[in-house]
Amino acid sequence: MDSQNGSSAEAEGAKERGIVYVWKAGSCCATPERILGWGRKTVLQAALGANHGLLLTEGGEVYSFGKLPWRTRVEERCANSPILENALTGQHVVTIAAGSFHNGAVTESGAVYMWGNNLAGQCAVANQPCIPEPHPINISDSETSPLLSIRILQLACGEEHTLALSISREIWAWGSGCQLGLITTTFPVTKPQKVEHLAGRVVLQVACGAHHSLALVQCLPVQDMKPIPERCNHCSQLLITMTDKEDHVIISDSHCCPLGVALADSQPENHVSCSSLETLEGKSTTGSEGCQKTLDDQSLIASESDVASVFSHNDGQEDSVISSPGNILFPDRKGVKEALRNMSDHSFNESLEKSISTEPEQPSQEEEFGSSLPSPPGAGTSALNSLVASCASAVGVRVAATYEAGALSLKKVINFYGTTPGELGSQSGSASPGLEGLKDSREEQVKLESMQGKKSSSLVDIREEESEGVSRRLSLPGLLSQVSPRLLRKVGRAKMRTVALTPTYSGEADALLPSLRTEVWSWGKGKEGQLGHGDILPRLQPLCVKSLDGKEVIQLSAGGHHSLALTAKSQVYSWGSNISCQLGHLNSPTTVPRLAKVCDAGVWSIAAGADYSLFLVDGEDFQPGLYYSGREEIMDNNLSENSCTKSPTLLLGCSKLGYISNVTAGESNCLVLVDKNIMGYIASLHELASTERRFYFKLSEIKSQVLRPLLGLDNLGNATTIQLLQNMASRFSKLCYLIGQHGASLSSFLHGIKEARNLAILKHSSLFLDSYTEYCTSVTNFVVMGGFALLAKPAIDFLSKNEELLQKLSETNEECIQLVEVLNALFFLPVRRLHNYARVLLKLATCFEVTSSEYQKLQDSSSCYETLAIHLGRKRKEAEYTLSFWRTFPGKMTDSLRKPERRLICESSNRGLVLQHAGRFSVNWFILFNDALVHAQFSTHHIFPLSTVWVEAVSEEAGNVNGLKITTPEEQLILLSSTPQEKTKWLRAISQAVDQALRGTSDLPPYGGSGNIQRQEPPISRSAKYTFYKDPRLKDATYDGRWLSGKPHGRGVLKWADGRMYSGMFRSGLEDGYGEYRVPNKALNKDDHYVGYWKEGKMCGQGVYSYATGEVYEGCFQDNVRHGHGLLRSGKLTSSSPSMFIGQWSMDKKTGYGVFDDITRGEKYMGMWQDDFCQGNGVVVTQFGLYYEGAFNTNKMMGTGILLSEDDTVYEGEFSDNWTLSGKGTLTLPNGDYIEGLFNGEWGSGIKITGTYFKPSLYDNEKDKPKVLRKLGILAVPADEKWKAVFDECWQQLGCESPGQGDRWKAWDNIAVALTTNRRQHKDSPEVLSRSHTQTLESLEFIPQHVGAFTLEKYENIRKYLIKACDTPLHPLGRLVETLVAVYRMTYVGVGANRRLLQEAVREIKSYLKRIFQLVRFLFPDLPEEGSTIPPIVTETKGRTSFCGGKTDSRSESPEPGYAVTSSGLLLPVLLPRLYPPLFMLYALDNEREEDIYWECVLRLNKQSDTALLSFLGVQTKFWPVTVSILGENKKVMPSTKDSCFASAVECLQQISTTFTPSDKLKVIQQTFEEISQSVLETLQEDFLWSMDDLFPVFLYVVLRARIRNLGSEVHLIEDLMDPFLQHGEQGIMFTTLKACYYQIQHEKLT
Repeated sequence: MDSQNGSSAEAEGAKERGIVYVWKAGSCCATPERILGWGRKTVLQAALGANHGLLLTEGGEVYSFGKLPWRTRVEERCANSPILENALTGQHVVTIAAGSFHNGAVTESGAVYMWGNNLAGQCAVANQPCIPEPHPINISDSETSPLLSIRILQLACGEEHTLALSISREIWAWGSGCQLGLITTTFPVTKPQKVEHLAGRVVLQVACGAHHSLALVQCLPVQDMKPIPERCNHCSQLLITMTDKEDHVIISDSHCCPLGVALADSQPENHVSCSSLETLEGKSTTGSEGCQKTLDDQSLIASESDVASVFSHNDGQEDSVISSPGNILFPDRKGVKEALRNMSDHSFNESLEKSISTEPEQPSQEEEFGSSLPSPPGAGTSALNSLVASCASAVGVRVAATYEAGALSLKKVINFYGTTPGELGSQSGSASPGLEGLKDSREEQVKLESMQGKKSSSLVDIREEESEGVSRRLSLPGLLSQVSPRLLRKVGRAKMRTVALTPTYSGEADALLPSLRTEVWSWGKGKEGQLGHGDILPRLQPLCVKSLDGKEVIQLSAGGHHSLALTAKSQVYSWGSNISCQLGHLNSPTTVPRLAKVCDAGVWSIAAGADYSLFLVDGEDFQPGLYYSGREEIMDNNLSENSCTKSPTLLLGCSKLGYISNVTAGESNCLVLVDKNIMGYIASLHELASTERRFYFKLSEIKSQVLRPLLGLDNLGNATTIQLLQNMASRFSKLCYLIGQHGASLSSFLHGIKEARNLAILKHSSLFLDSYTEYCTSVTNFVVMGGFALLAKPAIDFLSKNEELLQKLSETNEECIQLVEVLNALFFLPVRRLHNYARVLLKLATCFEVTSSEYQKLQDSSSCYETLAIHLGRKRKEAEYTLSFWRTFPGKMTDSLRKPERRLICESSNRGLVLQHAGRFSVNWFILFNDALVHAQFSTHHIFPLSTVWVEAVSEEAGNVNGLKITTPEEQLILLSSTPQEKTKWLRAISQAVDQALRGTSDLPPYGGSGNIQRQEPPISRSAKYTFYKDPRLKDATYDGRWLSGKPHGRGVLKWADGRMYSGMFRSGLEDGYGEYRVPNKALNKDDHYVGYWKEGKMCGQGVYSYATGEVYEGCFQDNVRHGHGLLRSGKLTSSSPSMFIGQWSMDKKTGYGVFDDITRGEKYMGMWQDDFCQGNGVVVTQFGLYYEGAFNTNKMMGTGILLSEDDTVYEGEFSDNWTLSGKGTLTLPNGDYIEGLFNGEWGSGIKITGTYFKPSLYDNEKDKPKVLRKLGILAVPADEKWKAVFDECWQQLGCESPGQGDRWKAWDNIAVALTTNRRQHKDSPEVLSRSHTQTLESLEFIPQHVGAFTLEKYENIRKYLIKACDTPLHPLGRLVETLVAVYRMTYVGVGANRRLLQEAVREIKSYLKRIFQLVRFLFPDLPEEGSTIPPIVTETKGRTSFCGGKTDSRSESPEPGYAVTSSGLLLPVLLPRLYPPLFMLYALDNEREEDIYWECVLRLNKQSDTALLSFLGVQTKFWPVTVSILGENKKVMPSTKDSCFASAVECLQQISTTFTPSDKLKVIQQTFEEISQSVLETLQEDFLWSMDDLFPVFLYVVLRARIRNLGSEVHLIEDLMDPFLQHGEQGIMFTTLKACYYQIQHEKLT
């Protein structure tokens, strides 16, 4: 770390770090020498070869020392002081490696440089025996295109090979020998190649021995296990075999391929390394020359022949030793047979009995053969039982094949397992050990170390085993029926409560800290057993060392012919050559990993040399000690003699150097890197690491020796207790795993730069804080439910037997302490660790300047851990207080109230709090928990959840001096306390508990400073969930949402028990505002569904109600019923009676004006209603063109009416029922004849007539016929009476009771409120408002202001405001227009498109205009009344061309008229475009006949050329255009020219069809006239005045050429709706001209 940080210790300490000491290996008392000579730079890493070494400094520079024969300059070949490797300057190297005679370095960018001896291609350069300078090598993946260069993290070098670990965690290899793990026989390999066998796996570390390789690989997550193929891909042997013996079946999947390829990633648990057939016949099995050693018979007997190891399975206590006498070597098979026989007869049985008794306490005792069988935790189950149970679990048959006595005698098992291959062959029936027999032998060779690494099978571990190993070999009884039912029950029970104590998650912690779920893979030459597979075969490809599964290996080191593995529990496993006792134990040599006995303290770093090992061990005062084990040279009379250390020896010379951080072992030299302890910084780091590793060891002990046995016990009590115990166990496991990871990460931290800010405990503090909190919560929950006391009974045997162990683990030393207390202390032990973290972090902080950021970080973290420790201590006290309360509390209530996470805060057993007005003998007990307030009385109690409790002090005027008022949704209690202090205590306690319950963070302490501030009182308004129990309307309903002082208020969801549900706004406990409501309809199995507005708990206002029957009502509600204007759709079009009603409702009944469309019958009724019946005047039209108008009574036509059929037959008279004539009347026929008299019968079938037939004269006919039709509409509902409800609603929205009565400013306020609330509501709805819509809404929030005289400008402002207001349905006027458009279309579309309804439709529009205009004038009172004029603005009048006079005349003859204010002028532009389609349709239907005649004439006349048509119409020749412009060119008008004259005027007139309002249409006509004048002017080139005689033929020509299809409809529409004041102006005259043209064309005689 740079000194700029102002961190004093760091800057100072940097000079005293990474000091290098070297000494000769082979002497335990050699004095290490310090290497100097590079300007006191800190050395971060060192590597040693056979006779040389490399050093890496903090600046990324590399130095070499020792014998360097590859260098070019002779004087550098033997460097006593380090030489800088200049070729690497500027590269910033991050890691180095040294092989026997070659070197490697990796730079920051992941590039690799190699140099040194290259005879075997180990420097990855072809045809060059020696590389003098560091040379960059290219590692690229040939499978990718373009070639990607691979970035490297770590290098390892052997004697003739090099391995590199890439950033994607794959291994690349080059050099020579089978130790490369490549599928090749051609060496050297000079181009780095990927070790495909481990591709896809996460490799954590690689290590190279002289001729073998090791890799540390992360375990696959359980779900990644691939299905196992049937046969081995390499040697085609069956992977799973099944052999039926007389009384049992053997299923074996322990195939081990001699080529060293494990099963396709299925990770079989036990590999029996049986030699393949070829080997037996003496052929070679491997391809590489270096590995082609022919194996003789001797090699068959794998050098470890302890049969007992079949049962020596590590019993789940990860620390127990896999021990077996490895030093018995048999010269031949006979010897093996003998030994096996003897063992099976004597020692084995003894050993079994011995082992059942007790677990040996000291690992050293386990060296004895007899105790090679650690007993499983459930004392009393035999080893055989546990083996068989585990077998059963693996098969998946949940049968504990625990035989009752004699089911399978031990002897048989031993005999079976002890058979040699030859014997097996003969047993299986073949005369000689031929091929068959050998095949069998291979499949069944279970002997030797097959069971190594096997987990014990106490029933607890069943699930764990399943998750760990997928394959086993097992022996089952021939008939499963022999198993006793009692056993089956037992196994079934055990299965229910299995807990995987090995955390299988590889979650956040695995991503941030080193993983402990690792496997060791090895490959290369195995002659000395250095591969650890239980044999001495070479392996071409990586193979998993099964016996290290689950051992949590974190570091590997490979020596000359031996290997070391360091575990998270600070233990070392060693295997391989043991000639010089370099393995740290006396078994010689060992082909499977054995535990090395280094010393009592834990090992935290290892280094394997050529024939010795170094172990870095935690010392007493946290200063590391270095132990040496291996070759020892004794200097005697100048003769050196080699012997070996019997057990690892402490190197005293190294202890004086300082704090050792790294050890490195070479062939002849050892090297250490030492840090000086400046200001206690280094010591504190070592203390943290050392204590953490010990702590992990302790937790593991507790897990395996206490927790596992406890979980395995029977009768642990009820399901809840078991569940809580399991929960605690799994949290304990999780914490334990995290601590193990942290210990491992601290060890690697000490090897590195040691920057305080990179400590995991600082960087990932939340991970630690959360794990501790979770664990503590689970323990306190267990305590509250009386956990440890409940365990006491079932666990009494276990506890009393292991009393000493428990006291030792829990660190309690008082004499007569109860066992329950011991357990309690044991499981709260981890919390004490937090104080240690805080203390060490504080120590570290003091090594820095107070101003530095490091000091601040360390200080903050320290206080975090301390705060949590205190908080968790408080949690423990709370739990114990709660437990003692439950012990005193009456039993029945305890069961219902006791919950694991519930804690007691205070209770009123001291009569401190009583209920006001309670009876003398009543008992009222108040208990405050962290989640509820309980009011207990005699045998009953009521629970008030805290989230819906409001508490306040009662005002003292009421006379209640010490009163508290407690409000809950359905009760209000007044509590009186005995003293003011008691009152304050309760008030504060309840307030804080409520606040905590609302925050929901009771489990976490307030980290940091700011969180400590407690709110004095919880908020009155809050979100909470509550179930009502009393309120009659809401009984058993659940409400989830906002509250205010005990009442639902705000947004929320209310669900009733019967399935009803309301979701929306509440006010003071009632539904109020916008909401959605569902009511299930049981009969139809569907819901009624309402979406809309509510008031005081009832539907009120606009809404949509969808009934389960399929009917939908959209409209107004009041007091839960339909009231006001609404639309009801019944049935789909396919159903029996689809119909639609739109109109006025009153108290759920149709009353007032409405339109009913009966789609099935094809009839539409428009008229008055009363109580759901047609009652009063009305009109009916049918799809067959019948039109009826008259009075109705209870849905029938009664009394006088008019009936008109499609062919103009009219009946005026009396009716008695639908379409039934009855009484006096007149029937007029289309030709004018009529009959008067009495009529009887139904229209459409025969009618009886008694009367007179008249045939009037012709001229009468002309007068009469129109008279009949003129009467239409008299009996219909007057236009002003229609849709009253719609207008009333609008007035009500503006706050007026009746039209025009009310306060204008209040109306404006209501508009503003409507806009903002609607806008807010739309914000929540999924349809997001468009931007233009939002802008419209924003502009509407400004009210147009008018001060002073009313001018045209103000009129314009009002007009613009109205256009915007009518654009959005959120504005009351916009809503009104939208509704009117809907009802208008409903009325006049479909069956309603009947030509007889045209006048009705026009009258309706005029009525709308009148009524909307009234509203507008109410809002804008300055607006003059209908028909008055706005005074013009006096300005200079521009010259204006009069239409009839050609001259420009600045002095008009008449003064400029003011602008007239009319409702149609102001409102038609808004209304008519929306109503245009149905209205125009009616016009078209009404004028159909006239227009057909007109159109025929237009088509005929248009066949003529321009000149012919002009002359036919009698246009004066002087007005004929001479030239016309076609596409910009002037062309002469020829006799044949067509459609070219007056083209601009024709085009202009055609636009009449694209406009909507009469005023727009009139403007089009005016424009057309101006265009005609313009064309004529161009032709005449002089001023002229039109006379009507000249103008009419020209205009007629234009009208013909414009070919407007519905000209009659356009003319009539303008006539009906144009402003009356326009009729006599200029536009009026022009319109009359157009009308005249239309009639002229109809009557044109074409001659």
